[in-house]
Amino acid sequence: MHENLDLIFTFTGGLTAALIFGYITTRLGLSPIVGYLIAGIAVSTHTPGFDADENLASQMAEIGVILLMFGVGLQFHLKELLDVRRVAVPGALAQIAAATALGAVAMHAFGWSWNAGIVFGLAISVASTVVLTRVLSDAGTLHTRTGHIAIGWLVVEDLFTVVALVLLPALAGPALGDGPGNLAATLGIALLKLVALVALTFLLGGYVIPRILAYVARTGSRELFTLTILVLALGIAVGSAKLFGASMALGAFLAGMVVNQSEFSNRAATEALPFRDAFAVLFFVSVGMLFEPARLALDWPLIAATTAIILIGKPLAALVVVRVLGYPLAVALGVAIALAQIGEFSFILASVGAAMKVLPEGAVNVLVSASILSITVNPLFYKAAPAINRWVARRPRLARWLNPPEPVENEEPIADGEDEHHAIVVGYGPVGRTVKRILTRNGIRPIIVEMNLETVRSLKKSGVTAIYGEAAKRETLVSAGIATAEALIFTASNVNNVGEAIRISRELNPGIRILARANYLTETPALDRAGASRIVTAEGEVALTMTEFVLRSLGATPEQIDREREEVRKELFGD
Repeated sequence: MHENLDLIFTFTGGLTAALIFGYITTRLGLSPIVGYLIAGIAVSTHTPGFDADENLASQMAEIGVILLMFGVGLQFHLKELLDVRRVAVPGALAQIAAATALGAVAMHAFGWSWNAGIVFGLAISVASTVVLTRVLSDAGTLHTRTGHIAIGWLVVEDLFTVVALVLLPALAGPALGDGPGNLAATLGIALLKLVALVALTFLLGGYVIPRILAYVARTGSRELFTLTILVLALGIAVGSAKLFGASMALGAFLAGMVVNQSEFSNRAATEALPFRDAFAVLFFVSVGMLFEPARLALDWPLIAATTAIILIGKPLAALVVVRVLGYPLAVALGVAIALAQIGEFSFILASVGAAMKVLPEGAVNVLVSASILSITVNPLFYKAAPAINRWVARRPRLARWLNPPEPVENEEPIADGEDEHHAIVVGYGPVGRTVKRILTRNGIRPIIVEMNLETVRSLKKSGVTAIYGEAAKRETLVSAGIATAEALIFTASNVNNVGEAIRISRELNPGIRILARANYLTETPALDRAGASRIVTAEGEVALTMTEFVLRSLGATPEQIDREREEVRKELFGD
């Protein structure tokens, strides 16, 4: 009945291998990306055992690229770049130029063409968002000045990657060898198509897409909303390639940016995340499948040179730029080391270059080898940064030479409301409205999380910060500022997965006060285990109110009423 199961075997085998090797590398303290790449090597035709279908894997990997770029568009915030523009923009451009030049010169020395060297240099010039955020989070520096600069730096690199994806087809086309005039014409046509695509996406898409999402959201069907997000991401990506000759990655990025401008950005990111992660894993697996162990003996000089550029050349360029701009050594060193790796966008650029026959045979093999090495050692290097700073600090003369006399002021302004006390209120029914008024009167800024779209829009019009999304999703809580919130208050008892929301909140902000609401006393143990600071139940409050009424009617004193209320509370809640 089922004679051809190549798709199922490839999908299952690839994900199973990724799970096994990803778990092993994570337990070893390495990035799971290393495990995914090794999984690709394990299931490829170049190693014994299970053989996955490379053609099918590459097509599924293309879906991973589309969803990755859609996610980048969803998470792209111009403000993040503007906050650190003085250092991130010149720094990223200088580092990209330095790494590209080093890569081009090194590869040309090994006999590659200059075009191949430049494309390869571009590929190793951009760092991995996944690896960088993981390293910064593990070290607790994601929300420091070093983390802000590194993230802004990545935003510039992401934008540069998008531009490179647009220009590569033009640069690699047949007009390249036909003279400067034809090359200029080819680039001009490519840029005109890009302008048309951007204009159509933002003008038409900016009007149509939010309305489509609004209509679907009103149905209350989570499945339809998720399906709509996937159709938009894949549809715009494919349309960009078919109608405008642009890369599908660019179309997905633009689609993400359009959705990001709407009130659906948080929910879209939440719904698309599982699919993005699954297919992104297959992307890394497919890259690993291109690796040929038999070529190591032939390619090791190229691998050594590439790894040296990634681990020494790139961070050295970043270190010099950040230090020249007036930042202290600790910040410059942290940013430089965090960027000393390559990842998903390097593979995307290399895959496009290989498909267009710009890169020679074996280029992807070199890139995979260098990426495994850089991703493996990068967290270890970053952990060594504090020790280097302490070593420098113990040598006053060296410390004065390496640090500016007057460190540059922190140019990253505090985001709106981060300098205020704020609390997150989940649900905006009668109880939510009352809690919001009390918080506002007492100088605590309420941030409302609500699944009713019309309520969110109404709150925003009145100047209240409101977020459309599920409170049990990490992205929603992060957008609401859970890391610095004073309290998390569940004012509705019908919120989905309250326990999961509490666990995520405790993970992101261990000291936060969490007040949960439940309908029944039987629900309280689970919420208590999840980490709620206090739980209010309808049954419990009714019992306490009735107790007070009966005692007051019988003439009990206030002291007697308080004592009995406390006894009833202990009996009901067990504390």
